Amino acid sequence: MLTLYHAPQSRSTSILTLLLELDAFDKVDIRRVGIRRFDGSGGIDPANPHPEGKVPYLVNGSDHVRERGGIMLYLTDTFPEAGIAPLPGDPKRGEYLSWLFWYQGVVEPLVVLQFAQISNPMLADTFRDYDTMLKRLDDVLSRQPWLLGDQFSAADLLIGGMFVFLNGQLPSTPAIDAWAGRVQSRPSFARTAELDG
Repeated sequence: MLTLYHAPQSRSTSILTLLLELDAFDKVDIRRVGIRRFDGSGGIDPANPHPEGKVPYLVNGSDHVRERGGIMLYLTDTFPEAGIAPLPGDPKRGEYLSWLFWYQGVVEPLVVLQFAQISNPMLADTFRDYDTMLKRLDDVLSRQPWLLGDQFSAADLLIGGMFVFLNGQLPSTPAIDAWAGRVQSRPSFARTAELDG
């Protein structure tokens, strides 16, 4: 059976939301663990098998997946019936994969750098900058409701959920704010808040 190691109000909360979207919540054993928090509270939980003590961490027998983009890909491929991810062979598969991994490799690092107020030419050459990331999203979301067009996908949950979580703490655009509102208005978001509360 799949096992998800989860800490409430953390990055793993988006995986709970995804499981609800996939109608797979009851097909995964969710184990709550403690984590070290940004405010210095908490600590690494010995019950968490993640090698760095982080969440989310998904285990399937002897296999395991870490990092949200990877976990989302694994789960949407495992539970394709929900139709919230293009499967192999779909013409939008590459675009979907690109959004998932762009989040992990570009968006989240830029958000951390923006919060930490760190800038460096080498970082800008590697990741570009926060404003360039916003423009990329705004260009797409000014033309269509979701990252892949007219259909919600797990990529919207991953990237849009970050803007929901940030709740105006960093710059955004009207198109991105409207998109984050659409993501947040999904019934799975309200249900996750109940479960995670």
